[in-house]
Amino acid sequence: MKKLATIFRGITVLILTIGLMGSAGVFVNAQADEIRIADSKGDWGYPNPYRHYPRGPGYVRMSWVFDTLIWKDENGYIPALARSWTYNPETLSFIFELQEGVKWHDGKPFSAADVVFTIEYFKKHPYRWVPIGDVSGAEAFGPKKVVIRLKKPYAPFLAYVGGVMPILPKHIWQDVTDPKKFNDPGSFIGCGPYKFIDFNKAKGIYLYEAFKDYYQGRPKADRLIYIKSGKPLMTLSTGKADMANIKPDMADALKKNGMVILVNARGWNKKLMINHTKAPFNDKRFRQALAHAINQQEIIDKAHRGFGSPASFGLLSPDHEFYNPDTPAYAPDQAKARRILESLGYKKDGRGYYSKDGRPLKTRLLSSNITVAGESVADRDGEVIKHQLESAGIHIDLVNMEQATTDAKVKKWDFDLAISGHGGLLGDARILNRMINPKATGSVNSARFGANKKLLKLLKDQVAEMDVVRRKALVYKIQEIYADEVPAISLYYPASMAAYNPEKGIKWYYTKGGIGLGIPIAQNKMSLIK
Repeated sequence: MKKLATIFRGITVLILTIGLMGSAGVFVNAQADEIRIADSKGDWGYPNPYRHYPRGPGYVRMSWVFDTLIWKDENGYIPALARSWTYNPETLSFIFELQEGVKWHDGKPFSAADVVFTIEYFKKHPYRWVPIGDVSGAEAFGPKKVVIRLKKPYAPFLAYVGGVMPILPKHIWQDVTDPKKFNDPGSFIGCGPYKFIDFNKAKGIYLYEAFKDYYQGRPKADRLIYIKSGKPLMTLSTGKADMANIKPDMADALKKNGMVILVNARGWNKKLMINHTKAPFNDKRFRQALAHAINQQEIIDKAHRGFGSPASFGLLSPDHEFYNPDTPAYAPDQAKARRILESLGYKKDGRGYYSKDGRPLKTRLLSSNITVAGESVADRDGEVIKHQLESAGIHIDLVNMEQATTDAKVKKWDFDLAISGHGGLLGDARILNRMINPKATGSVNSARFGANKKLLKLLKDQVAEMDVVRRKALVYKIQEIYADEVPAISLYYPASMAAYNPEKGIKWYYTKGGIGLGIPIAQNKMSLIK
């Protein structure tokens, strides 16, 4: 049997090496120097800045290959390509002293010129995860020092640029004019801890190989493999994977099997998107009626067996350092919802409300299996919300579709109501700008709300406020106004958990504030470095 197992291990390694990766089951006898992570979706695009899918798991897969100037571990910011950094308020400049001995995966040396090039390249070819509109430019002072200058004070710089921006090798990308079509092997040359080897798009399997010359030390596992599996309990219990996101009701069984269970802070929210650009949703009072008609806890109880907690109507998570505990809330109150509708001129009969011209108050609700922290989750949220709104007298046409289709319709304003969701609620407060500002067209989860000019000014002011105390006061006010306007309704924070096998000697964790700009996934690359 030992000889047979050895043969199987050899076959597995051979298959992976030549890129002909099979089903998840071939990894049962994988070697101890492999770390395998499972998720239910599999395909998150190719791991470079322009080809990964624009949600958290896509960025995480890219982060193994490309390093940033600074990063985060379990407790906060740590050096990465930059060994130290300072801010000069007089010149509006961040000064980064770079690490010695850093190499790209092709063996070429990394230098300050690569950082300067990356800033210039992202200005010409925007990368949606790194907003650099407030960056005026960068300058290299020798090979190991770079100064990045701002146009004006920009409080989220470290969170949204220094700690998120993947640095590109100038010698590879300088002649690339269309990065979205760049699929040469060189497009995956980074200086991160792992080299990208292969991706089986059909089966959702990724293969990475340790970069032995990594400047922070050789990674703990020679190979990192992502496999697609919709059954995390079985995948973990049978040893096909070492790490996976899990459903809360799996925790006890996995813990008995020796797995370590991780529980995340509330950094992801399910959300009801509202098309506030058209009637009747462009009336704040109507949106407030929707908020009163919806019972957040009932959704959690009926669709998620009680796992989760009601979300703040101010968007920021209660676990965020800038959360305003006095943010306005909407108690579930069907009678109050009906009174608001009637105050707007709607009349009610046995079938529900209708307008003055006799048309029924009817709207369409788009629902899909939303990906929560990397996992495609089937739920009954749409059914429960439909029942709640119809109980308030609003007839709902519930339409189920693929998440990508829903995202596309929301982005084009081709919807009435739509169920969506996103993370980032533990990172820098700039998430409020990304999820509210009408110019935030890069995110399908943004309310893109511009009707309240005071709110827009506060959003602008808070990212320019370098004093933490004053900035927090501005963020408090933003939450209050946003909750009053309700351009979108945060519904709940799902219970977010992961499990891993400690026998591999790897300690996984949820990153404080989330990975990068706030991704609530327990797959920080530092787990395989330090």
